[in-house]
Amino acid sequence: MTRTRNIIIAALVVGALLFAAAVYVVAFAPNTPDYEGTRSVRIPRDSSFDAVVDSLDIGDILSRRATFAMLGRTTGWGKQVKAGHYAIPAGFSNRQILDKLRKGLQDEIRLTIPPGSRREVVARVLANKMAFSVEDFLSALSDTSVARAAGTDTTHLFGFMHPDTYFFYWLTDAKRVVTKIKSEFDDRYERLSAQATLSPPLSAEEVITVASIVEWETTIEEEKPRVAGVYLNRLRNGWRLQADPTVQYAILQSEGSKRRLFFRDYDIVHPFNTYRFAGLPPGPITNPSLSSIEAVLKPESHKFYYFVATGDGGHIFSRTLREHRRNARNYYRVMEQRRDRTGG
Repeated sequence: MTRTRNIIIAALVVGALLFAAAVYVVAFAPNTPDYEGTRSVRIPRDSSFDAVVDSLDIGDILSRRATFAMLGRTTGWGKQVKAGHYAIPAGFSNRQILDKLRKGLQDEIRLTIPPGSRREVVARVLANKMAFSVEDFLSALSDTSVARAAGTDTTHLFGFMHPDTYFFYWLTDAKRVVTKIKSEFDDRYERLSAQATLSPPLSAEEVITVASIVEWETTIEEEKPRVAGVYLNRLRNGWRLQADPTVQYAILQSEGSKRRLFFRDYDIVHPFNTYRFAGLPPGPITNPSLSSIEAVLKPESHKFYYFVATGDGGHIFSRTLREHRRNARNYYRVMEQRRDRTGG
């Protein structure tokens, strides 16, 4: 009798140990491959638990798919999983993964907006990371209620999509992203404008418009305040801006891409063509970088009214039309020689 009892006790102990081991493997043992840092999963709204398991598996996050699915179903936690973007650290157990997903402990997405871009380019960059589409972002930029809430209008709104790195939750909609970026720009601009030397002062919309032209005019940081000074000199004296980037913008809108400008292009009838129309264009032609905005707020004080490319990325500046024409002839000569060498 004693022997039988001992056997039963031993069997129960072994069974208990096996059960505990199974529970440990299913719930508490690490269930990710050995990778560095984290791997991410994006769970759309209304996803079934099977779809969640598939997403984790495709993302190479689960070492043992079956144990994860088992724990999710037996506990009912699989039905509690919330949509969102989640970063899963290496070494997480099934319980830790499910705990994060069912509590909705989302991780933010890192978004970097490129400077001097078209709105379609920025829309693609953001839509590639976020749950909304390219069309959603473009629609938000064209929404008068969004622009009004952001304190501007739809003509200028894209110019305020300041090139920087931002953090958003994956499911944040496009309208909220646009509004948040504009709000962060406003905070930054308030600090910058407090140190402005620009005279007479311009509105934020006017500054961003001039800065967008400077952005496309030069990539040389130290040259930007001088370029800004030229355009501001022209504005103060009632001259037409005659800015090539505005002609490029007109061509971009009509043809879909930039190209080399020809003399006939300066006669294009387009509201942004500053060779035909006086004053600032209706709005910014791109989203300018911080250095271009600072260049307009703190321009170089000088008597230059003209500048022409040197052919090596920079520009040479002139005070008089005669001087400018001489510099322009030199530039055209350099370009012709370069085309002759390359056969272009």
